Amino acid sequence: MSSDAIGSATKPLNSFTHVEAAGWGRGLSTLLRITRMNLRHPWQVAFAIGSTLVAVILQLLIPKLLGQAVDQTQTAIRGGVTGAAAEQALWISALLLLAVSALRGLVTMMQNYFAEAVGHHVAYELRLACYEKIQRLSFSFHDHVHSGDLITIGLLDLEGVRMYFSTALVRALLLTMLIGIGAYMLISTDPVLGLVALSFVPFVAWRSSVTQLRLRATWLDLQERVSVLSRVMEENLGGIRVVRAFAAQAYEMLKFDRASKSALDLAHDRVDIYVPNTSAMTLSFFFAMGLVLWIGGNKIIAGEISVGTLATFLTFMTILQMPVRQIGLMVNAFARASTCGSRLFGLLDQDITIRDAPDARPLEISEGTLRFDNVSFAYPSTETRPIVKNINFEARRGETIAIVGPPGSGKSTMAHLIPRFYDVIEGAITLDGQDIRKVTLATLRKAVAVVQQDAFLFTTTIENNIAYGDPWAKEQRIERASESAQLHNYILGLPAGYETVVGERGVSLSGGQRQRLTIARTMMLRPSVVVFDDSTAAIDAATEQRIRAAMRRFAKERVTIIIAHRLSSLMHADQILFVDNGEIVERGTHEELLAKRGRYKALYDLQMRSE
Repeated sequence: MSSDAIGSATKPLNSFTHVEAAGWGRGLSTLLRITRMNLRHPWQVAFAIGSTLVAVILQLLIPKLLGQAVDQTQTAIRGGVTGAAAEQALWISALLLLAVSALRGLVTMMQNYFAEAVGHHVAYELRLACYEKIQRLSFSFHDHVHSGDLITIGLLDLEGVRMYFSTALVRALLLTMLIGIGAYMLISTDPVLGLVALSFVPFVAWRSSVTQLRLRATWLDLQERVSVLSRVMEENLGGIRVVRAFAAQAYEMLKFDRASKSALDLAHDRVDIYVPNTSAMTLSFFFAMGLVLWIGGNKIIAGEISVGTLATFLTFMTILQMPVRQIGLMVNAFARASTCGSRLFGLLDQDITIRDAPDARPLEISEGTLRFDNVSFAYPSTETRPIVKNINFEARRGETIAIVGPPGSGKSTMAHLIPRFYDVIEGAITLDGQDIRKVTLATLRKAVAVVQQDAFLFTTTIENNIAYGDPWAKEQRIERASESAQLHNYILGLPAGYETVVGERGVSLSGGQRQRLTIARTMMLRPSVVVFDDSTAAIDAATEQRIRAAMRRFAKERVTIIIAHRLSSLMHADQILFVDNGEIVERGTHEELLAKRGRYKALYDLQMRSE
């Protein structure tokens, strides 16, 4: 299910972890939106509501039947009925009560089952929608959002929305009918005793709501602290080798202990809120029950009501005690769904900045010519300072363009513009004369492959990592790609060969092996443009030369862009661009740039002296 189908409005998401109290209008709009999602499963909703109505009727029958049984027993005793007749009457009353109670339990089970089914169906749809949205959101979004916050939304907030139908809507229906019909039955039987029996309801409802709303406020704070805790743990696990290398276990433990203690302190505060209020609600219930016993006993003595009637009142109060306490849970469920829904829909309603144009067409490659035409770009957070300015160059099929320059000069940004990870703000990038903003993303990214500097690997086999771009590739093709990346012999030396499972993010491989594996992954494909973004930095010079030799045949049929700091990696390029402050300050072949005796020559001399 697409995220666009779930939400139509487009609103900016300012923060995932700090949610201001939504106004009544926005909160109501969020709840209505969740309700509409629940109603997309009509037969489960119908069964849940129908079961609730039947359960309420059966639950209200129990006090009535119990009262009648007590009166029936008293009548039999007063009338001198004994032996088999009295026993038969008792058996009939007991079996009737048992049958109604069993039926009520069965119907309540159906109510809970179908109510939970609706919530889980909605959660399934939202889970897929969130995951799909995250896949489609641009790099500029992920640049400023922590992954731990996204995980919190996909787990805790989604859970708050999931529970809305069963703990808010169905519970509201059940409590309304149970209290409304029950109160009418009691007051119509005896107004004074009915009001006394119901006297604890307003107090318990008030204290329960206040308690749950206070717990709700602290729950939001607790959720934020748990989110911080998960970020600390996630970063520690991701950098566990760095922690060990710097013997920083004590510091990391202190940092985790502080975050954990913060969550524990708030948990204690929640206990301090919950226990006194629960005790007060229990006291009010037993106080009301005592009054009913006292007043009802006097009425029995005066002959105004029967013992069975008093038993009916007391049984109804006992039945009503727990549902009334759940009023607070119901209020909390509405509040939680409103807040969690706002955060969740804030993600789903995010505008996708990098998307297919309405008139986008598939990219058609003929000559395979890549062209930068006066291209400029600035990140959203630095719009006043362009990272790339007035870039112009052309590369034809079979040509290699090398980009070199100091750190932060805009080299990697230029690489990320080609597959439209970001969109240019001025100028255009074209492939065979087709503006990449006017072709479909699927065909563009099939034609452009970027080998990232950060060699990310999945926790699966080496074979699956290499064949990630084409999972159905034949083994011979996978092996040829790994041979070209100078990785085949190493893999054969492993106990499980290509079936060896690499650790999380490829931690079981060295940096150079990870980079070679990502190169093999790219060489598995047949892109028209391949970009190597400093992808051989962790590979030794001799292995790199063998990889370059193997790639000459690979490069004949496509444009190759090489970004590197090590000049030996790019001296063979047809054209070298020296970039500084986002602009091309020198261009030419290796020999031409040496002859100019400019920035490139100074960098070359510096590296040669170092070597």
